[in-house]
Amino acid sequence: MAATQILIVEDEMIVAEEMADALRLLGYQVPAIVPSGKQAIEIVSELQPDLVLMDINLQGDVDGIEAAEVIRDSFQTPVVFLTAYADPKTLERAKATEPFGYLIKPFEERELQTTIEIALRRNEAEAATRHALEKQREISALKTSFISMVSHDFRDPLTTIQMSIELMRHYKFKGDEERENLHFQRIQMAIDYMTSLLDDVLLVGRAESGKLVLQPAPVDLNIFLSSLVEELQLIDNYKHPVFFSSTGSSRGLWDEKILRQLFVNLLSNALKYSPLDSPVNFELAFQNNSAVFQVRDSGIGITLEDQNQLFQSFHRGRNVGNIPGTGLGLTIVKRCVEIHGGSIAVKSKIGSGTAFTVILPII
Repeated sequence: MAATQILIVEDEMIVAEEMADALRLLGYQVPAIVPSGKQAIEIVSELQPDLVLMDINLQGDVDGIEAAEVIRDSFQTPVVFLTAYADPKTLERAKATEPFGYLIKPFEERELQTTIEIALRRNEAEAATRHALEKQREISALKTSFISMVSHDFRDPLTTIQMSIELMRHYKFKGDEERENLHFQRIQMAIDYMTSLLDDVLLVGRAESGKLVLQPAPVDLNIFLSSLVEELQLIDNYKHPVFFSSTGSSRGLWDEKILRQLFVNLLSNALKYSPLDSPVNFELAFQNNSAVFQVRDSGIGITLEDQNQLFQSFHRGRNVGNIPGTGLGLTIVKRCVEIHGGSIAVKSKIGSGTAFTVILPII
């Protein structure tokens, strides 16, 4: 385990060197000694030490208290103040920066070590608390997004079901089997949509909680993916040609259910965001004990800003307009790739299409 790194900020160099020797004897590392508050801020930014021992009364435009405030706000690095004397006003200023300790010079080695260790443990506890709060905020945001998505995306299919049932109840379409079948189809499509939506949410939940487990079995990828492409083209009413190509042996151990979720979402997005009749290319190759999949389209593309948030739950691109979607598809893709121990990369340009490359190790 790496030794704790402690930055010394002290303008009396003899005192600083003695302190550095004492710290090294106690097992700490001293990556730098600086005499001013301005240099302290620069070094903390560059070296990211575990703790700063900061003299309050420093020469220059930035004293120890001002430097500590910047270091706390910008880097969350704990600061322990050093001083030989301080008036009440200075002490009040020091307290406002929420220091992790306070040492009066001269001090004993035991006092120095105790103060440092208490400061480090307190910083760890505060970091854990910050992480927990951030996680809680993320969960709260996800819940809010989920409720908003469900209330929005369930309303249309439920309305379709309700209207179709009401029409069938009142008119019964006696002798008009075609109209009756049309309403049955609308009901079935609405139910399928809501079921798919719930399956997506449940899969993301299982992945987030660590309950999504890989269950590999023998699969011929060429047969499996060819069948999947045909199924998706049928759903798409053959509005976009999908060209699937493969090189090399395609047999191996795969989790078919997870692969299905992965490529249904990638291919569905390629179809959804592409102009009518524009092709989608789906390629499979094998190299270095890995399967390399690529899905390329000529669709609307993804902005650089959106690419940075591409796999976040419920995030949708700024340029999708009225194209329907939940913002869960690529989150599911990412989780499916991760559980296979693979990687995913994207290249995209607005108006020129998108290419997703997935690399999965062959079991």
